[in-house]
This record gives sequence, structure tokens and C-alpha cells, in this order.
Amino acid sequence: MDKLLIRGGRSLQGEVTISGAKNAALPQMCAALLTADPVHLGNVPRLHDVATMRRLLDHMGVVTQTHGERGGMSFTAPDGLNPEAPYELVKTMRASVLVLGPLLARFGRAKVSLPGGCAIGSRPVDQHIKGLQAMGAEITVEHGYMLASLPLGHKRLRGAHITTDMVTVTGTENFLMAACLAEGQTVLENAAMEPEITDLAEMLIAMGARIQGHGTSRIVIDGVEQLHGCEHRVVADRIEAGTFLCAVAATGGEAFLQHARADHLGAVIDKLTEAGVQVLAEAGGIRVRSEGPLKAQSFRTTEYPGFPTDMQAQFMALNLVAQGSCTVTETIFENRFMHVNELRRLGAQIATDGRTATIQGGQRLSGATVMATDLRASASLVIAALVAHGETTVERIYHLDRGYDRMEDKLRALGADIERIS
Repeated sequence: MDKLLIRGGRSLQGEVTISGAKNAALPQMCAALLTADPVHLGNVPRLHDVATMRRLLDHMGVVTQTHGERGGMSFTAPDGLNPEAPYELVKTMRASVLVLGPLLARFGRAKVSLPGGCAIGSRPVDQHIKGLQAMGAEITVEHGYMLASLPLGHKRLRGAHITTDMVTVTGTENFLMAACLAEGQTVLENAAMEPEITDLAEMLIAMGARIQGHGTSRIVIDGVEQLHGCEHRVVADRIEAGTFLCAVAATGGEAFLQHARADHLGAVIDKLTEAGVQVLAEAGGIRVRSEGPLKAQSFRTTEYPGFPTDMQAQFMALNLVAQGSCTVTETIFENRFMHVNELRRLGAQIATDGRTATIQGGQRLSGATVMATDLRASASLVIAALVAHGETTVERIYHLDRGYDRMEDKLRALGADIERIS
């Protein structure tokens, strides 16, 4: 099992290229199920989750190909594929639920295992089931599988007015894809507004879908009889960009993040600016510069465009080296402070009470052996290790590889003393 060995104390300097977004690439790979024509994606990140999704599509009978070194992939989903997502292929990745809507919409049936993923809290699929049932699907859960089909005599899903009980990103994506081939109009209320959803909608429009309102909480889709192939470039990963912003700021460095989108990171950039970090949107990316002492910042995670839960752990690591005390409140997942105990091993002073953590900044961190517990927690441990005195070993970095494309190579290019140990 691979580990990272990090010798802290170096400021990060230089330029790094931000990869395509995992949370955009995965639903877009699933969207290829909506047509028999080839779908070409560019800027697909090289990640374990992407590889898992590819294996799942391969299992179903989708023809997948990789093109070149720049993240090019193509997908062709024939009419006779097997609409089943087995447990063995989806147990480690919650995004596997995203095949449910496209399979139902095009093939009229699906058998999809209940998904897995990081152990950071419950991720109920009941909203997915309720929404697709509103569109006419018959869905039961048996032996750990969702069994879905259209009623006898029906060839298509039907448009519906769907209001979810909570904001759900994967739910919005599932309904969005399913509605493209449904009969009539579908209105999604309380829809998620993340940039990855907007990027998916733009891809679907390029395939011939009729969608309005993406990027807002109300999306309107007028169904069409069929979609065609397209070429689409995956949007840059705002969470990877935010992670590097925090890493450069924590180490007192300066870097240019190529392809990063400042308009997708408003809440994070606001907090960085309040902390004393200089963040500038420039042509082709973001420049970040950190000079002098930083001020600890309190924040509360919430749905986009608020502060993202996927940046909570990384900003907490930054707060450790800032001056003063602050509080971090996690409202999205109930078990997303598992990195706190590992940060304490490095010398962090953090107290937790339910969903709130109180951080005493300005501490001198020292290297130790720590263990990654989930994807974003692993990134926070890397950031803390970059500023800690001495050597830190980060174990279980397979979590990191699920969401970061060659992170150690990019950090090394910025001057970090980091190596992967097999």
C-alpha cells in the first residue's frame, strides 16, 4: 500500500496545472449512456474513481477508449448493453448511482447496487428513487440493489415536477440526465447549483438536449426523443484548485494555478483574502501569494455557492498555522471531522463538539505518521505535513488517488520535498 513521505518547511513556488474535475467527469461519463453515438471527452483526470467508472461502463458493454496524454476519452454505448451495475464495481464509489437515470431513460430498466464511497456520513439514495418514481419509474430495493423499470406498455419516462427534500448534487444530475429523454417537460426545484452540474448541462445541450436554468435552483428540461454524440472538455477541478490555494498559502509561497476558475471558488477566495492571502484572477488561471502572518478564519460549510464541504478539511489545515482561534461548522456530512485526530498527531490543538470544531491557530506542527481516512481528509494531512517540522508519513493515500491527479508530482514541481513510497 503506497504512502507519502513529506519533509516540511519549504514554501511552494512556481506554476501548476489544475486537472479536470472528478465530480464533472464522472456524471459526463454516465451521460454517454444516453446515446448510441460516440461521445468524446477531453481533460478527463487520471484518478482511481475515473478508472472505476470506466470499468463499470466496460462491464455494461460500453466501448471505452483513451486518447493521448491530455485526458482524452471516448465512449460508445450500443443498444444491446447490459444495464446492470454490480456491487463489486460500485462498492467504493457513490457516483455509481449516476448510471441509474441514464439507463432508465434510454433502456427502460436498470439494476444498480446501492453505492459506497468515503465513510464521511450517510448519502441516502431515497431522493433519487422518489424523483425517478415521479417520472413514472417503478423502483424497488432488494438484496442491496435498486431494481428499476418502466411500467408495462411505457417506452419512455414522463416529465414531472420534482422538488427534493434537500439539495442533492448527484440527485440533480440523475434527474437532469433522465429528463433529457423523458416525454414532456421536467422541472427541477431546489436543484443543486454547482459548476459541475452546469458543465454537465452544457454537455447534454451539445448532445441535443433542451435545458434552461442550469446554474440556478430551478432547471427546466424539455425532453427529446433521442440525443446524439458530442465533444466536450471537462471543466477544471475547483476543489483541486482550492486545495493548492490552501497549500501555497499555508507554506507562505506564491504560485500560478493554470486553468483554475476564480468564479467557481468565490467563498473560498473570500476566506483566503480575509486571512491575508493575495488571490488574483488572471488570464488562464489564478495567482496566489502569501506573505506575513495569516489570520485564522471561522466558516460554515453549506451548499454551493457557499463554502464547500469538500474544502473544509484543507482550510482547517491552513487555520492551524494562522494566528488566533476560530470555529469550523460542518453542516453537510455528520462524520466529516475524522481528520481531526490525525492532525492532532502533528501537534494541532482542535476541540470538537458535534459538528463544530474549535481550532487554536499559530501552533508549531511536528512530523509524525498519520493515516488518511477519506479523500479530502488526506489532502488536509498533506497540507499540514508541508508546514510541519521534520518528516511526516501519510498512510492510506489510495483515498488521495481517488480525487487528485498525481498530487505529489505537482507539489514536487512547486518545490515540496515529497515522495511516494510503495
